[in-house]
Amino acid sequence: MTGHDDLAPADNPFSARHVRPGAIPYRFPPGESSETLLARLGQAGWRGQIVGPHGSGKSTLVAALLPLVEQAGVPAVLVELHDGQRTLPVDLQRTRLAPRTLVVVDGYEQLSILSRARLCWCCRRKRLGLLVTTHRPVRLPVLFETRTGPDLANRLVRELLAGEAEFVEPEEVSRRLEEHGGNLREVLFDLYDLYEQRRMQRRDR
Repeated sequence: MTGHDDLAPADNPFSARHVRPGAIPYRFPPGESSETLLARLGQAGWRGQIVGPHGSGKSTLVAALLPLVEQAGVPAVLVELHDGQRTLPVDLQRTRLAPRTLVVVDGYEQLSILSRARLCWCCRRKRLGLLVTTHRPVRLPVLFETRTGPDLANRLVRELLAGEAEFVEPEEVSRRLEEHGGNLREVLFDLYDLYEQRRMQRRDR
């Protein structure tokens, strides 16, 4: 017999493997796409920033953009920073990179002012491109600003739930988004627990 009773936690539609960057396509507003963002990046000399608050899809957008960058013949190096990481985990000055390689730093705001200055200097010196994600604008061209909202959040949740939309009401998604200040990532974490709770309740009926 198959059904909710037999689902393992890994089958939760809000588990990390379903909601990690790259697993969910980035939803662009009308008139925008990965292609238009790539064109804007090229026009800016392969230097720019993606700006947005926590959990608004910056990493997801980078995951959507990188394949197009490489298809355009531009090598790319992705550096992902996490809370409290004040320096780059790689020494770009000693790393052999071809000119025009695009260095992508996800979580740029984590770096200290000195580390940012060294990164920008190194990219200029070695003729490398630089694309960063950040919560607040820095001294790079703004290529795109990520935003969330109830409509987007509910659309993503419906797609993740597929035929199980009854597990989560739209009002619950909107309320959690407001509670988390628009951080969609935290909303999805909440919904993982809610889904497990309601699946157990259904099993015990």
